[in-house]
Formats: sequence, C-alpha cells, structure tokens
Amino acid sequence: MKKKLMLRCLLMLLSMIVVASNVLAVPPRLPKVSPEDAGMDSKQLEHIDGIVAEGIAEGQMPGCVIAVGHRGKIAWLKAYGHKQEEPVKVPMTVDTVFDMASITKPVATATSIMKLVERGQLRIAESVSAYVPQFGAEGKQGITLFQLLTHQGGLIPDNSLKDYQDGPRRSMERIYGLKLFAEPGTRFIYTDVGFIMLADLVHNISGKNIHEFSQEHVFRPLGMTDTGYRPNAARRKRAAPTEMRDGKWMQGEVHDPRAYLLDGIAGHAGLFSTADDLAIYAQMMLGGGEYAGVRVLSKRTVELMTAAHTVSSGLRGLGWDKQTGYSSNRGELFTTQAFGHGGFTGTSLWVDPGLDLFVIFLGNRLHPDGKGRINRLAGRIGSVAAASIKRPGQASPASMGLRPVMTGVDVLAADQFRLLKGQKVGLITNHTGINRVGQSTVRVLHRSPDVQLVSLFSPEHGFRGVLDQSNVGDARDEETGLVVHSLYGKTRQPTAESLAAIDTLVFDIQDIGTRFYTYASTMGLAMEAAAKAGKRFVVLDRPNPINGHEVAGPVLDPGRESFVGFHPVPVRHGMTMGELARMFRDEKKMKLDLQVVRMEGWHRGDFFDRTDLPWVNPSPNMRNLNEALLYPGIGLLETTNLSVGRGTDTPFEILGAPWLDGQELARHLNKQPLPGVRFIPVHFTPGSSKFSKESCSGISIVITDRGRFRPLALGLEIACWLRRHYPETWKVASYDRLLADKQTLEAVKAGKKTVWQIQAAYQAELTEFRKRRARYLLYRE
Repeated sequence: MKKKLMLRCLLMLLSMIVVASNVLAVPPRLPKVSPEDAGMDSKQLEHIDGIVAEGIAEGQMPGCVIAVGHRGKIAWLKAYGHKQEEPVKVPMTVDTVFDMASITKPVATATSIMKLVERGQLRIAESVSAYVPQFGAEGKQGITLFQLLTHQGGLIPDNSLKDYQDGPRRSMERIYGLKLFAEPGTRFIYTDVGFIMLADLVHNISGKNIHEFSQEHVFRPLGMTDTGYRPNAARRKRAAPTEMRDGKWMQGEVHDPRAYLLDGIAGHAGLFSTADDLAIYAQMMLGGGEYAGVRVLSKRTVELMTAAHTVSSGLRGLGWDKQTGYSSNRGELFTTQAFGHGGFTGTSLWVDPGLDLFVIFLGNRLHPDGKGRINRLAGRIGSVAAASIKRPGQASPASMGLRPVMTGVDVLAADQFRLLKGQKVGLITNHTGINRVGQSTVRVLHRSPDVQLVSLFSPEHGFRGVLDQSNVGDARDEETGLVVHSLYGKTRQPTAESLAAIDTLVFDIQDIGTRFYTYASTMGLAMEAAAKAGKRFVVLDRPNPINGHEVAGPVLDPGRESFVGFHPVPVRHGMTMGELARMFRDEKKMKLDLQVVRMEGWHRGDFFDRTDLPWVNPSPNMRNLNEALLYPGIGLLETTNLSVGRGTDTPFEILGAPWLDGQELARHLNKQPLPGVRFIPVHFTPGSSKFSKESCSGISIVITDRGRFRPLALGLEIACWLRRHYPETWKVASYDRLLADKQTLEAVKAGKKTVWQIQAAYQAELTEFRKRRARYLLYRE
C-alpha cells in the first residue's frame, strides 16, 4: 500500500515537473511600457483617442482595442467603447477576443504554407495541381501557389453558398471543379476561394487541418494562447459579438458564412485572436521569424513573404497586402517595407519593419446592424503611430538639424480655411496630400464646416498612388462618397461638366522636381480648364524634395510640349508646384484667378530630409529620396532599351540590360569626375516591366554625397558611353522622348563630345530660364 502511495506521489511530482517545464517554455508576453520608453511621443499618440471617439460617435463601430508596438515593446494598448450594444451594453476590454475574418489569410494560412515550404514539402512556383491533382480540372492545372498567395490565380472571388451546404469534403470537391474566372497570372482578383484551397493544400500535405497545423507550428510555440479557430466556452464569453444568425448573436462564432459552413475552420476566415496575441505574432515578423528565442519562420522566409510583388492593381506580399486598392487601412506614413491585412469584421494588422512598428486595430464594426466602416479610421491611426516615433537620442526636429515645415494644407487649416470659406471646392489630390499628422487633405477639407467639398480628381497612378498602368478609371472615395474623376484616363483635363458645380479647384500633390514627372502637367492642364470655366485655382504648396536651388539639364525645345513636358523648363527646374503654377499662368497667358498657399519653414536649398515631414512614395516606383534625386538623370534613360530597375526593390538605383556589360560600365563611371556617387557592378532580374524575368547585367548607383551629386551629368555620361560602346544595340533615338532637346540628342548620337561639352552647349538657355524663373520664386535660399 505504501509502495503504491509512494509511486502515485512520484508520478504526481513528475507530472508537476512536466507542467512546470511547459509553463516555463512558453514565451513571455510582449512588455507593456510607456510610449516614451518605447521611443514614441505620448502627446502624438493621444490623437488616437480623438480619432476613435469620432468613429464611435459616427457609428463606425461600437468599440475597439488598439495596440501599437515599437522596438519590441507595446507602447499603446487601450480598449474603447463597448464590445456589445445589444441586448445590453458590455464595455470593451483589452482581452476581448475578436473574429479576425480575412486576417486569417496571412496569419494562419500563408504562414502555414511557408512552414511547409521551409520543410521542402511545397514549392512556391509549383502548380497546385502537382500536389492536389483534382484541382487541375477545368483549365486550372497551371495555377501556382504564388498566384494563389497573391490573388492572381484567376479564381472567382466567392463561389455560391450552395456549394458548401453538405459538408467540408463535398465543398472542396466543388472547388476542385470550378472553372477559371480569368487567365491565371494576368489579373489581381481578391479571392476567398484561393485561400480555402491553400488551407486544403496544408491538409493534403501535412495530414492536419489548418487549425491543427497552425496551432502546432505557429500559435502554440509563440504562446498565443487566445488565438485559434472555434474558441472554447471561456473565450467565446470574452468575444465581441458581430451580427445575428438564425435569431442568435454570433459571439465567438465565425461570421463568414462559408467558413461557418466549413465547420468554422477555413483558409480565408475563421481565426479568432486578441490584441495581445497579435502583438506577439507581429513582433515575431519584425524579428525575422523569431520571438523570445522561439523561431517560427526563417529570416529568408519572412523576407520572401513580405517582399513587394507587382500585381495588376499595385503591390502584394505572399498572403499580405502592401499597396493596393485594399490598403485604405494602411497608415499613410508607413515605409515601403510595410505589410498588413484587414478583416471584414473590422480588424486590421499592419507591420512596418522600416519603422520597427506594428499597429493593431480590432473592432467589431458589424455589431449590431452591419453598417460600420473602419478602414479609413484604422489607416489614420496607423499614420498617427508612425508620426509618433522619436528619432533615437533626439528630442526635437531642431536638435536634429531639421526645419519644422508647414505645407500649404497646414497653413490653410491654421488660417481657419479663410481662403475657401463658403466655397464649393473640387480637390485634385492623391495619397501624398496629407497634413503634418497624417490626415488626408480630403478629410481635412471634408471635415471643415467652412468648406463644401463637392468633387475629387486624381492624377497618374490613381487616388491611392498604387496603380502603374496606362489608364486609370474613375473611382469613388469610401469616406466621403464623392466620385474621384480620373485625370489619367479618358481625359487628362477636368471636363466642363466635372467643374460645373465647383467654385474653386484646389491642387495638393507632392511633386519630385523633374520636368517629365506628370503631376505638374496634370496641374497645368487643370489650370487651363479652370481658366476656361472661370473657376478660381488654389495650390497648396509642398517642398521640391530634391531642393529648389539646383537647375540642370536642357530646356524643352519650343513646340515639343506634351504630357511629359508641359512647359519649356529644364529637366531639373528647382521650383515648387506653387511656383510652377505662377509661371504657367503668366507665360501661357491664362486668365486665371490663381492663389498659392505658401509653406512656412521651407528653404530653397533644403532636400526633403532636411524637413521634418514624412516621406510618402509619390508613385509606386519612387520609394525614397535617393531615387527622386537619381530620377532626372536615370529616368531619361528608361525610354530606351534599358531597365532602370522597375520590377525590382530599388527602381532608379540600378540600371542594366541583358546585352550590357555592367562591370565595364561601373569601371568606366568610377574613373570619371562624377562627385558624390560610386558604382557597383550587379546582376538583377526584374520581376515585371522591361526585361521581366530576364537576367540583366548592370550597375548599382550609390550616392555618397547628396550635395555634390549631379544626376544630369551622370545620365549623360551613361548615354555617351552606351553610344560609343553599343552603337547598334542601344536605341539612342528613344532617348529623346523625355529629353525633348534636339541639340543634346544629336551631340550624344555623334559620340564625339564629352559630357561637359554637351552641358556647355545648353548653358545659355539655362541662364535665360533662371531669369524667367526668378520672377515666380516664393521662398528664400
């Protein structure tokens, strides 16, 4: 008896040791600290309170939980409002469990797929039918994992609910039998079906459904104890309800009807989680696949998942959004490295390695009546979070040698919109039109009681600045409900009809200081339309990011005006948009009431990084200040048979072609008197655009001294070298499309003059331009 008792005690002790060791093995929660301890500005983060209060008051959601993390710490974790409005009000708490909806796609499904890739059981470029042959029916045999992960598989967005009525297995058989909706690889079509198929692939390869696999390989190792499918009773009680189904509130029960019919476990929806748990996942991604000593993914896997892959409507990661039409919940001040996703129920997760930042917004916008909308609100909160990051060891912009700059929209607001008071306003803008705290100019004007915003217009690349195509159609702004008239589609100028209800046309877009960048042409054409219609025109001015001092390159030949050359100015004009508008009006003799709202704090010699303003990519391939500075010289070359890096992560910072010897070009350029820049021979393969999927030999351009670097001299040096070494291969005639200067083209074609002789030949016209320009300048050196 005593032996049995001793044995039982020993077994209990061993059990306790095992339990204790398991507890100790669970990674710790992410530490919660003050914003200052996380390197963030608490005063700036407090703007979140006002944004959320606004959203709740407007009925966008009953409540939410927001978590902001920086440098491996949670700087902001707060619950707002109610998680339940009916039948009784229940306050929101930070441990509320939320239906993640489509955040399931990257966090559960794509992560699981990448685990199988790491284990050598799947290949991203392989066809899905190689693993599940039944899926290859009806022309689907060529669809790859990559295409499903980036929503380019050509599948229908959602098949009929009837296909799911008789159980998961029969549902999958019907998906196997679906016909193509579009040619695979040609269109971005956001599809739930594709991710349902990816989860089925996990099941087929591993023998475990997506719930079992993600728990074993992702959530349990990370200690994400509140994350998973089909929450238990305790977690259901903590869950935020959504809508009613069959007379009962859905609380801890998946809202998505297809996931519900798949027993709550699916690749596109069904995951539940909390802000605290998602913070761990986000930090794991920021840590290159590792959190608190637990490695879930390799660093290379995370890089591949979150890289920018070009799709027909913008940029996507593998399972993740980057910049597409679905990115309205993305902070406008995030870097190009940011990746994220939203969920239909009112959830949003964005992670920005470039800022070491994550922003989690969890709301239940569907409760109680399904009418809430949170994407724009979540995006604003992301911008506030990004703007709150303090530079290491710096207390203020002044202490960093920065100049606090107020752009035109900030000055307009500070003046209480006096210039637009009582006016019906049309606004030409895009994603670059933001104020100092990241609010869009659309929202600023729309919210002003003194301004009636009645119409919107967008330039090349569209309202969100993510489209890279020849024509952009009209759209509708989700927040205001206003039509966005495209000025890069059927017309490139506002029509009389679109201006009929407008008193004043306002322009607010960030330019990059190069003649052939089309935003200035959009402004000029709009000014002509406004003059013809008798409308006032207001420019909300912004900095010339490559400074307003340097003037370089040949002046556009008379009579060569076009959409990439609106007015006779040099390639690098050294003017702001407001200054260009003044020149356009006078020199084109427009009878136009023009007003420029001047910036405060900007000096002509300042590059953009001397301001304290956030960089927002003006277009999909203009991703940093160095690229903007290279553009006047390198951009001229892209109309020829060269790749300038479009389709890579570093457009305009690399250049090459399959027929080029990059080593010889780098060797030549490094010997030339080109100050502030060095050259490294490279090989690269563009993922899209010119020479897509072809290996190119070329150069990587490294700016070492921005103040001394002269991009036009570099561009001309490359052109002259190409003409001498590849007279038959390099298509020199195409060089003139953006150059638009016959004298310079002929000098390059002759192949006999040096760059300095070519530049000397157009100095007289540059001197004349400087005299013209002086009359329109608004800012001091």
